Amino acid sequence: MAGGALGRLASMAVAAGTPASRRLLASAAAAAAAATAPGARLATTPPPAATATSTAAVAPKKKAGIAGAIRSAFGDAASPLPPGYTVDEQFLHETPTHVTTLSNGLRVATERHPVGAATVGVWVDAGSRFETEDTNGAAHFLEHLVFKGTATMSQRSLETTVENMGANFNAYTSREQTAYFGRAVTAHVPALTNILADILLNSEMSPASVERERDVIMQEYAEVNKLPEEELFDNLHATAFQGTPLAQTILGSEDCIRSLQRPDLRAYVKRHYQPHRMVLVGAGDVDHDTFVTQADKLFGGMRSDPAAESAAQLVAARPCFLTGSDMRVRDDYAADAHFAIAFESCGWAHPDAVAFMVLESLLGGWDRYATTGDVVSSRLANGLHATPSAKRVGPFNTSYADTGLFGLYAVAAPHDLDDVVSVMMGELVRFYTSVDERALAGAKMALKTRMMAAADGSTAAAEETARQLLVFGRKVPLAEWVARIDAVDAAAVKRLVGKYIWDREVAVSALGNVSGLPDLTWIRRRTFSTLY
Repeated sequence: MAGGALGRLASMAVAAGTPASRRLLASAAAAAAAATAPGARLATTPPPAATATSTAAVAPKKKAGIAGAIRSAFGDAASPLPPGYTVDEQFLHETPTHVTTLSNGLRVATERHPVGAATVGVWVDAGSRFETEDTNGAAHFLEHLVFKGTATMSQRSLETTVENMGANFNAYTSREQTAYFGRAVTAHVPALTNILADILLNSEMSPASVERERDVIMQEYAEVNKLPEEELFDNLHATAFQGTPLAQTILGSEDCIRSLQRPDLRAYVKRHYQPHRMVLVGAGDVDHDTFVTQADKLFGGMRSDPAAESAAQLVAARPCFLTGSDMRVRDDYAADAHFAIAFESCGWAHPDAVAFMVLESLLGGWDRYATTGDVVSSRLANGLHATPSAKRVGPFNTSYADTGLFGLYAVAAPHDLDDVVSVMMGELVRFYTSVDERALAGAKMALKTRMMAAADGSTAAAEETARQLLVFGRKVPLAEWVARIDAVDAAAVKRLVGKYIWDREVAVSALGNVSGLPDLTWIRRRTFSTLY
């Protein structure tokens, strides 16, 4: 990240919690006077090639000297921490993440917590953005099908086995990733891993099960479209990213759901379920070496297609970007107006990603019916509390590989919607010229708290580890997150707003009783101000 303290940010080159990481922090602070390079990207380790050799790594390979150690973590753009910077000791004691790459490119990661149970899962670097217009919904369709029986185990046998272990399985699909995971007590973790491999590698996908799941997905499609927030954000993606893969919904269109066939699904698996785009994670009471041995036995036989593209190559071939536009679904009989106003942000690994996280926390959320009422420090909340028609407003920060959406989502009574939008846009734009230092400090502390709470539990830990390995190519230590958050000062927030929000294009999605919502041009004019 460039600008202010962000330009002097350094990382820890080894797993947080080790003496080496503390030595690196101290040495980096001492050397900070020489820091002049721009900020560093979060992603420094590319995904393994399909023909990767077997390796084991807990942290990037260290180079000689402090400068070399920092470059090992951040690359040539890294620069030391500001003079005198220290990380709280509590953030240096972190369970290390062990990663081994199998010969076919599949990564196996573990975080050991001796709690008597564990979560085991496979995360795939594939989602709805990698589908075509004709196969939109294939990733989600597969999520349903894998649990419907394999070549060696019927659906009933599968469900009975999992139930008798006292375990549970779950799955989800997003626009860029698909996950399959389960949780069981320590004694049943090997059996759970066996089942996970079986459903992913040997799923039967019979024509009969395809037709049964088609009906189930159509029911899910109907239910999702009854949820205002789901429909609103699907429409937001459709208009903001129109003409690009991110405009596609996760469930797919009704026509696609009805037309997808077994060959389409098998073709999707063959192209995208490649070992180098998959991560097997165990979090909880899991021994790394034992887990790797089992993983190699179960997944080591997966053949890598030398011609298979990486997710990064597919993203580069079909990049996504925001188009200023709006989509409105008007219902004059609805009780409320739901709308979202979005700006294009940046990808997960972009230097500005952490600053967006801080800005989201700085804006804060507000609900008229919450117990706090108007007793909050947020200027946005106080302004909305004084606007009678406003009911609920919250920020959103959605990141993808190459782009993202940042903005505000609101629910309001249908009258005086221009007053609600004025408060929202006014607070967003205000950060270009004025940032309250006290509010910023509180927002950063709140962000750290949420970040630590989000990884509480084996399932959350497994998901975070997998996501970071797919997105960044490594597990980012907690101490590094804290350092990056602390580096976002008022100057960095102003620069961020000036770069992405001030006088920039907006995308608007609205539904419900929105006849009184100002038009796109009116909202676009509120992205800047001549009054400082």
